[in-house]
Amino acid sequence: MNMARLMRYGRDQLSAWLPALLMMVFALGTWWLVRSAPRALPSDQGQIASTEPDYFMRQFSVRSFEPDGRLKSEVFGAEGRHLPADDTLEITQPRIVSFDEQGHPTVATAQRAVAKGDGSEARLYQDARVVREPIARAGKQPATPRLEFQGDFLHVFIDDERVSSDQPVQLRRGADIFTGDVFAYDDRSGVAELTGRVRGVLQPRK
Repeated sequence: MNMARLMRYGRDQLSAWLPALLMMVFALGTWWLVRSAPRALPSDQGQIASTEPDYFMRQFSVRSFEPDGRLKSEVFGAEGRHLPADDTLEITQPRIVSFDEQGHPTVATAQRAVAKGDGSEARLYQDARVVREPIARAGKQPATPRLEFQGDFLHVFIDDERVSSDQPVQLRRGADIFTGDVFAYDDRSGVAELTGRVRGVLQPRK
């Protein structure tokens, strides 16, 4: 086989394999682009909630209403900042007034509070107090005594009308005083539960 025939044979082979080689090059290039391209985040991870507050308030009040228009609660504060990550409102010098179905108010105060955005509950810190004034009853029945809870931490469930704490709490019912290490109160049933080191002072009834 002379040189001319060898070169012609090589050109024929190259012409036959060239399309396959080009396809292989394109395939390798596409694979490299796919591997190098940034991956898209899933739709539920496209935005990460910020841990920074998205707005501030001073000397404010926020009201929450029932579906029928009845006022459920009102929150007052010297300063407040909203955290979008968990939809909570951090409040300094809070005063939270909640109303039962009959419109009787219960007032909660503290040095600091963290309340849910929907107004369903609040955690009170430092000199936390929850007070419900005496409630008159129909007829000659005696009024419901004044009720007060006090401690360094109180967890108020406004929708469920409950108060609890895993820290020592003092309970005052009229002139009677009780203390306990762990506390839970359900206003709908009128039952208070104190556990741990429990002490009580009962005043004689007139």
